Parts: sequence; C-alpha cells; structure tokens
Amino acid sequence: MKNSKPESSLVNPRRRQLMKWLAITGGAMTLGGMVPASAFAADDDEIRIGYWPIVGGLPFYVALEQGFFKQAGLNVKGVKFASAQQIIEGMLTGRIHGCANGTATGALGLGAITQPDLFKIICSNPSNRTLVLDEFLVPLDSKATSIADLKGKKIACGPGIQNVTMAKIILEKNGFSNPSVIELPVGQHAPALAAGQIDGVYTLEPTGTVGRMKHLSRTLETGVISKYVLGDADAPWFGGAAALNTAFIKSSPDAAKKFIAAYAQAVEFIQANPDKARANIAGYTSIEPALVSEVPLPGFVMYPQLNGDNLKWFQKFYDVFTERKIFSKPVDVASLIYQG
Repeated sequence: MKNSKPESSLVNPRRRQLMKWLAITGGAMTLGGMVPASAFAADDDEIRIGYWPIVGGLPFYVALEQGFFKQAGLNVKGVKFASAQQIIEGMLTGRIHGCANGTATGALGLGAITQPDLFKIICSNPSNRTLVLDEFLVPLDSKATSIADLKGKKIACGPGIQNVTMAKIILEKNGFSNPSVIELPVGQHAPALAAGQIDGVYTLEPTGTVGRMKHLSRTLETGVISKYVLGDADAPWFGGAAALNTAFIKSSPDAAKKFIAAYAQAVEFIQANPDKARANIAGYTSIEPALVSEVPLPGFVMYPQLNGDNLKWFQKFYDVFTERKIFSKPVDVASLIYQG
C-alpha cells in the first residue's frame, strides 16, 4: 500500500477541472498526479484515512478508539485536514487511502469528475432537523428570530465548495438576493460570532454545542439543508461520507474488506451505545470531554442501505450541484457506492 510519486503526465484536463474547482472555493492545494492502479503496494501496511474534525466523522473515531481496526489486524492512521477539498486532493494524489464520514459529498463528487472511479463510498451520514448536523447560528444577543432577519448582515460558513453552495442556497430561500458568504474554519465560527466579527453562520456540529455550552452563540435553526435545499425538513441529507480509494480496494482487497467490516462494527456500536460513542468525539473535534454528552448525532448508513429512498435523496442533493453548474456534468450516485 505504498504511495507512488506524482506523475505529471496524468494531470492535464483533470488538473484543469480541479484548478477550476479551487478557483471557485479559494482552496489551496498542492497538486500532483492522479492515483494510478499501483498506488498502494502491499509492503506498506499503514492505511491512512483523511478526516475533517466534525461530529460526522464519529464512526472513524470510534473504530480507532474502540480498537476495531486493530482487532481486524489493520494499522490505520487518521490524518486531519482543514477542509474536505484537501482530503480529496490527498485521495487524488495517493497520499491517503480514503476518507472518514463527514467528508463533504459535494467535494467527493467533484473528485469523481476529476478522476472517474477514484473511490467507492462505504458509509454516509444523513442528517435533518432531528438527526442534527447542519445548523445556522447567531450571536447570543442577536435579535434575529429567523434566517431572513439576517439580510444585510455578515454571514459566514465553513471552507469549501459544498459549504459555500449550501449557505448561498439557504440564504436565497430566505429572501436574500445574490448573497455572499465569508469562508472561515469551523473552529472559528463560535468565537467569531461572540466577537461580533460575523452576524450569522451556516455550520456543522459540534459548533452549535460548543457555542451554546460556552455561551458564545445560539442556534437559530437546525436541519437547514433538508428544509431549504431538499425541500423537506425530514428528508435525509447525505452531506458527508466515508470512502476508500478504488486503487486501494483493488490492490489490497483483503485489507479493504477488513476495514469496511470494522467500520460497520463502529456504526453498530454508535447505534447501540450512542452515549458511550459520544465520548470518542473528544480529541478529534473542538468539543471538550465535559461537553460531549450534549452533542447531537447525525445518522450513519452503511453502503447496503444506500438504495431506495436513501439513494433518491442522495441523488437529489447531487442534482443541485449539477443545476448550479458546480458539477461540470451529472454524477450518478449509484456508481460511486461500494458493492461488496
């Protein structure tokens, strides 16, 4: 599973597509070559998985902390990134073997356009107004009672094309014309609200919990993607997912199957022991151990359940990116899902 050196001859049109993406997001990446089939050699047993420090990555944190990967005989290392697009760049260049839940599915879709068959999704984390992940926050002393009350104010969101696109759609649905948003690292959202640097923010858990418990901000509305983007407050928004590089799956099929089985074990652990599972959030996100019991959890769905209505809602979310011309062509979600 050894990484290959970048191969500049492979980037050409795919690199241009990714550069266009970076120009839109303002993201900064060091581009190398795309992942050849031989990127992961069998003599390197370390499996490197990229994650973004939000609650959505919980199955990965649980699998590491509860020893599920070790029990499967795997040497798995988590690699923290500042944004989803940096995770995708790591997958494109072969520096990581996959990503944890919480990685933006919009960024994954762009990665699939940049390099077809780059990855296979093994798990996704749906959220809505009851399975809370996405939310709009305001300062504690804000007089706003709805998102519409924030017209003319400074609005922020997390970094990356998915966060920016979702924030703008939410604002448009609340009467904003040509909205603009400020991209800030998630860890800065609550402090920026408290300091008066911004008047509202579209963000992800555990930011709302941190802001509430530390008296930095208050939650204006949860489940905003399901309500304003998908059109149904109870619809599952498949905004994050865990995936493995197809090259890794092909070069190390036994290790890949063991990894997926351990990951499924972590999802089952969360479903059976949500309170105990929450303890694993500390250390991987900005939430402190004393506050983990307050953090709401999204759902977690392994690949066999990404069908039927789940697949339809997932596809509807991707269709938004096509309609907004963020995707240069339609992306078929079903083709991205691991088949076992």
